[in-house]
Amino acid sequence: MLWDLFCRVIDNFGDMGVCWRLASDLGQRGHQVRLWVDDARVLQWMAPQVSWSADANLGLQTGRGQPGVTVCHWADAEALPDAHPLTPGDVVIEAFGCNLPDAFVARMQRPIPPQWVNLEYLSAEDYVERSHGLPSPVWHGPGAGLRKRFFYPGFTPATGGLLREPDLLARRAAWNTPARQAWLHRHGIPWAPGEGVMSIFCYANAPLDALLTQLAASVQADSPVTHVLLAHGHATELGLAWQSARAPVAEPPPQAPEVTAGAPRPPLSALRLHPLPALPQPEFDHLLWSCDLNFVRGEDSAVRALWAGRPHVWQIYEQDDGVHADKLDAFMDRWMRDWPAPLSAEIRALWRAWNGLGPWPASLPAWQSEGTPWAQHTLDSHQTLLKQTDLVTQLMHFVTQAG
Repeated sequence: MLWDLFCRVIDNFGDMGVCWRLASDLGQRGHQVRLWVDDARVLQWMAPQVSWSADANLGLQTGRGQPGVTVCHWADAEALPDAHPLTPGDVVIEAFGCNLPDAFVARMQRPIPPQWVNLEYLSAEDYVERSHGLPSPVWHGPGAGLRKRFFYPGFTPATGGLLREPDLLARRAAWNTPARQAWLHRHGIPWAPGEGVMSIFCYANAPLDALLTQLAASVQADSPVTHVLLAHGHATELGLAWQSARAPVAEPPPQAPEVTAGAPRPPLSALRLHPLPALPQPEFDHLLWSCDLNFVRGEDSAVRALWAGRPHVWQIYEQDDGVHADKLDAFMDRWMRDWPAPLSAEIRALWRAWNGLGPWPASLPAWQSEGTPWAQHTLDSHQTLLKQTDLVTQLMHFVTQAG
């Protein structure tokens, strides 16, 4: 089938991250996808394999490099002349209520119109099950007489599921200790087995100062080595500002010495911050797989943290009306449903503090090995979630039903 997928890049990377994974997954399954995006600059690092050139068939500048996926400029869909031969595909996806261009919607008026799907944001709240699949007739404008249907990702069989490529589990299972060490060393992190690794991907309002101060105190007391991997952007800016404020003299940090597993470390070098470049999506997955604890944000990275099977802390996108707190509680209720009450309470307190919804805890839950309760129950929840049919499989079934 031919899919037209429309995405607006609002103020963060999550919308584009979800849409690129969706387009790529469909392409890997043999479908053709035209991804219409209003700002393609994010693909320069998210999907650097994409290159732009004139498309003889469409008469437009398009980006190619991912099997089955053609990237198109949103502005071209808004300004299609009447004589242009472009015809909407079998399925048109309006990601996150982005409002399709009128000129494109007008072309959807045909005897058998395409399936029009509004792909909604992810939530664990109860309304998702009630709303998934509901139709929405269009009464006015160029789409009058057409109908769209709502498709809600989610965490239960009554929802649309989560993005998960068919080969993801096999790739994750093959990520052993040598693969982890090789990836970390390739990115300049001199990790040895037994040392803790944490990733931070956050918004600008994350309480990273409190986290790093607590980590610094704990590693100086216990003398383990802890590597903190700072994602490009806010995490790096906040982390380096914290480090600079603690440094008595503004000078470059010393080069990390070669590491021998089990060798003693001086206290001042026990907490190590490692700024990372912006990572393509496959490399971001490898980052999550290589860490003992992941701090993630938004929708796309949160779902990838679930599939990583490692303990994680989610910073939800903050909304002015405060409804993000309810969304966070709903997810914690579902994710930690079968966890022991003391562990659930401890992790919930950390999650709420990281989201500015509660006080910072006196100590962090144990996280630096696969044998901790947090790690074990995370893996249990991960295995339960894997029983759910993935989003693309469900979406393909959804659009082939008359509904």
